[in-house]
Amino acid sequence: MEHPIQTDYLRWIVLLPLIGAALNGLLGAQLQKRVGKWLISIIACAPVVIAFGISAAAFLKLKALEPEERFLIDHVYPWLHVGSLSVDVSFWVDPLSAVMILVVTGIGGLIHIYSTGYMHDDRSYWRFFAFLNLFTFSMLLLVLADSMLLMFIGWEGVGLCSYALIGFWYHDHVNTRAGNKAFIVNRVGDFGFILGIFLIFWTLDAQGHATLAFREITKNAALLQGQMLWGVPVATLATLFLFLGATGKSAQIPLYVWLPDAMQGPTPVSALIHAATMVTAGVYMIARLNAVFSLAPETLHVVAAIGAATALGAATIALTQNDIKRVLAYSTISQLGYMFLAAGVAAYAAGVFHLMTHAFFKACLFLGSGSVIHAMGGEQDMRKMGGLKKYMPWTFWTFTISVLAIAGVPGLAGFFSKDEILWQAFSSEHGSPWLWLVGVVCAGLTAFYMFRQLFMTFFGECRADHHTKEHLHESPKVMTLPLAVLAVGAIAAGYIGLPAVFGPNFFGHWLEPVLGGGHEEHASAALELGLMLVSIGVAALGILLAYLMYYKKTLSPDVFASLAGGVFYRLFDRKYYVDELYQKVFVGGALKLAAIGVWIDTNIIDGMVNGTARLTVFVSWLNGLFDNYVIDGMVNAVADLTYWSGGKFRKVQTGSINGYLYVILGAVVVAIIIKLRYAG
Repeated sequence: MEHPIQTDYLRWIVLLPLIGAALNGLLGAQLQKRVGKWLISIIACAPVVIAFGISAAAFLKLKALEPEERFLIDHVYPWLHVGSLSVDVSFWVDPLSAVMILVVTGIGGLIHIYSTGYMHDDRSYWRFFAFLNLFTFSMLLLVLADSMLLMFIGWEGVGLCSYALIGFWYHDHVNTRAGNKAFIVNRVGDFGFILGIFLIFWTLDAQGHATLAFREITKNAALLQGQMLWGVPVATLATLFLFLGATGKSAQIPLYVWLPDAMQGPTPVSALIHAATMVTAGVYMIARLNAVFSLAPETLHVVAAIGAATALGAATIALTQNDIKRVLAYSTISQLGYMFLAAGVAAYAAGVFHLMTHAFFKACLFLGSGSVIHAMGGEQDMRKMGGLKKYMPWTFWTFTISVLAIAGVPGLAGFFSKDEILWQAFSSEHGSPWLWLVGVVCAGLTAFYMFRQLFMTFFGECRADHHTKEHLHESPKVMTLPLAVLAVGAIAAGYIGLPAVFGPNFFGHWLEPVLGGGHEEHASAALELGLMLVSIGVAALGILLAYLMYYKKTLSPDVFASLAGGVFYRLFDRKYYVDELYQKVFVGGALKLAAIGVWIDTNIIDGMVNGTARLTVFVSWLNGLFDNYVIDGMVNAVADLTYWSGGKFRKVQTGSINGYLYVILGAVVVAIIIKLRYAG
């Protein structure tokens, strides 16, 4: 790590999607009009596919190196050099970022290809792909950044692009409100994130190691120990600030409320945000800064508790949702809770492993839901679906595989990554049986609501109207082929991270140079197998209940909905009234503060201004009187006196020479008389 291998091609992983975004953003409208949408598709998809190829080449290069030497860096140019702050634009590939760029470019590329079919009839086709490419660029910048400051640029970039894509159909006010909500809520988290950056830099600078580069922060993380601010350890305070940023980007309590509303964007956007890019940013950031987070056990407890609470809360809300995309949205929030639960018990590799497997089956589920919506003419209510299995076989089978994977059915990707998190939550130093129990309950709930969705959408009688039934059809191959590839990943991706009782955990060993230990052999294989059987049993129970309620229909959902007088159902259906609470407290509070501000401005500020104006007018009036009657009177009096005196003296000037001579003669006579008198 001291001497990473220098390269000059990593920059193209980032720059290629940016070039695609620039071309479509600046020239797309004219190209679409004059040449056609096929050229827009090539400009958008080719850079991401090529970036995936370069990412794969970087991965293979890393794989060929010894584990302790698996680090590549591409210095692009010096950026900021102010005082002790020195930051370059550099891109960094190690085992962790290699996983992320393969996920972002691989799954992101499939979503791009799928989008060419899904968005084909949209008039703003070029604008959609410009933003989609820009989104991919921002996420790649985030995960490849060599420093926290450069990561923050990508961090803000995905927030901006999410705003643009969620509100893509901006003619509908609901969509623009959802985009605004995502942008504003994320700004709250981003404020905490940047405070964490400042605090880490400030503390390391005081220790003589001013840096924002990740490898230097990892190397000097121990210097944060013993440092205090406001009576709190700096490591704890900084990581709490950073975690606040993560709760915004990765939709955790209390900043998760933007993600369900993000469903207002086109379905490929939902897949990209929820599977491969934006929402995984917080998990990646914690894994990247694991050396700092591991110094703050209090923060890890907070991360684990928030992750567990989010996983459980979102899973219960998903039980009552009828919008096919909102079920998946709350499922994403719940699965992200799992990832943070893993990070909170310092099982960073397990969290990243679930991030990777989840990307496959959740992208497949979202794109599958998009295929259903496409066939249903835009309908998203599952109560108006049913029986789609015979109309959409490719969508059905790929969707089913992904449902099996997320439900934790043994042999599929989700089973292996969930089991690793549950085991770590139970057995690790930072874990506890309570965290494990919450995780197991969430596994059962996930299995239930996902099979509920499967049965309501694809089985039974079709509940669509006659017009919709006549137009039901399978999606084109450009949409179903990405679904097939993702379904294969939902099956196979878990086998690179087998539990220790089954074989070597290649994924854990791959990440070990970055994330350190924590992949040692488990203390008790029997205990792990026992806990695994419990989680399988709970998931099977969830599947059975969904089967009886929504397939066989021998058990009425009303039985459970009416428990405790329907209190729980109403609580889940209304999403714990969190939106209403936020509307009342924060939005309503902001509006009340604005109203108070208006009252103060109108009655106090304007009163002061208007009073000052009236006083000024009165003083001016007095000044006018004084000026008119005193100053002007004095001036006019002097002028009148001068005029009168001038008139009088003017009479002396007659113009008669004889008169002048008489005066002179008289004056001389008077002078002589006076002289003689005084001389005598």
